[in-house]
Amino acid sequence: MSLLIRHARILTLAGAPRPRRGAALKELGVIERGDVFVQEGKIATVGPELPVPAEAEIIEADGRVLMPGFVDCHTHACSAGDRFEEWDLKLKGVSYAEMMKKTGGIHATVRAVREATRKQLAANLRARLDLMMRAGTTTVEVKSGYGLTIDGELKMLHAIQRAANEWPGTVVPTALLGQATEGDPAEHMRMVAREMLPQVWHEFPGITVDACCDEDGWTVEACVRLLERAKKHGLSIRVSADQFTSMGMVPEALRLHATSIDHLNATTLSDATALAASHTFGVLLPAASFHIGTRYARTRKLLELGGLLALATGFDPGRAPTHSMPFAIALAVRHCGLTPAEAIAACTVNAASLLGLNDRGTIEAGQRADLILLRHRDERLLAFELGDNPVDTVICAGKKM
Repeated sequence: MSLLIRHARILTLAGAPRPRRGAALKELGVIERGDVFVQEGKIATVGPELPVPAEAEIIEADGRVLMPGFVDCHTHACSAGDRFEEWDLKLKGVSYAEMMKKTGGIHATVRAVREATRKQLAANLRARLDLMMRAGTTTVEVKSGYGLTIDGELKMLHAIQRAANEWPGTVVPTALLGQATEGDPAEHMRMVAREMLPQVWHEFPGITVDACCDEDGWTVEACVRLLERAKKHGLSIRVSADQFTSMGMVPEALRLHATSIDHLNATTLSDATALAASHTFGVLLPAASFHIGTRYARTRKLLELGGLLALATGFDPGRAPTHSMPFAIALAVRHCGLTPAEAIAACTVNAASLLGLNDRGTIEAGQRADLILLRHRDERLLAFELGDNPVDTVICAGKKM
């Protein structure tokens, strides 16, 4: 199958080294009016007034924006149940900490995940992936983390794998082994590091391991112990840190050469400066701040210092119930100090680089043809407009969805 998208305003995001830093994050590589020819799932040619192959399907852009598909590099989209009880309490003015005590917070999702079958979890995830694709996301990272037992985590990872095999886009699984605890916290954390990690590594070799360090998550010491063991197995590591308080995890994550540190809402200036000088990505998750009413990560200084930045929805049944990357862009521009161009680069070329997928995130010959055609002729409307889907057409691996 071949496609020719004609007369588009093309955001190629090509030319600058990837991943983007500093001023390069604003360079969208715009072709004011051009064509893109797609063949056998890849971008074959980009340029003005390309010849029309006889067998190609023609998509007339008529000046609208054509850009890479969104890459959502941090989600908890595999789950079951709901968190409406804590939402009701929030609407009544109950504090976040008190809500967690009354409802159990994440443990409500843990219980629902345990009651669900692998098939049900995969079906839930597949439905959410379809919603994400309609909003322009063609690559999604999906974490486990609600199992807490060895069998529970493996069930989640197999469900993620099953949904990934059925979805036309790309799913990147992550083993979030250090998110919550049950029973004696110290004993649980030791079990995860000594018993759960080896079994997960055995069944999913090469998978990235994640941990959440915060007051309602794992301690710095426990995260370091888990992540050091993961590194010994040759696995990449990621960390969620400083969502509510700065606990000292950022320097440890940098010492361990974590791929990313996510959230960063409470990160100190000295830690942000160290992060900017490293090869570790900072990942913004503004939808979580919006939903639970906490401070946003202010990342202008990180950008000015040349730090690596990515942007994600953080889709989560309790903290960020959104599948929309355009909504995350709108929040990042309004509350986190990004320009529209920086936000676009952060959830395309940079997010793809974070996930190790250098075959997407730009529009140039040889790249995977994951593309979205917007309703708009100006990409700034991605950040300006609220509450609607700006995506007119999604092309995933060269196929019109």
